[in-house]
Amino acid sequence: MERVLLLRRPGCLCLKRGQTLEDVARTFSLPLRALASLNGLASDPEEGQVLFLPEGDLYEVRGGETMALLSGSERSFTAKNGTKWLYPTQRVLL
Repeated sequence: MERVLLLRRPGCLCLKRGQTLEDVARTFSLPLRALASLNGLASDPEEGQVLFLPEGDLYEVRGGETMALLSGSERSFTAKNGTKWLYPTQRVLL
């Protein structure tokens, strides 16, 4: 199976005034749930707060792929992506 990696990113980011979690997720093509989960956030972070960006490469899921196939186990997939759902065209972290 050929995997297509879409983007690599730095390890952390200091938030600027007015920047939201959604902005960061969009800028770095990250799953919003994964970003919030990694940083223990239930709401938008404050200006100056340092956010950790998930490690791994962004990958677009193809039909027939499973969490275990992509991450070694369902538990590993869920921990890295902050979701228990998987569907074709979804962008996930590997």
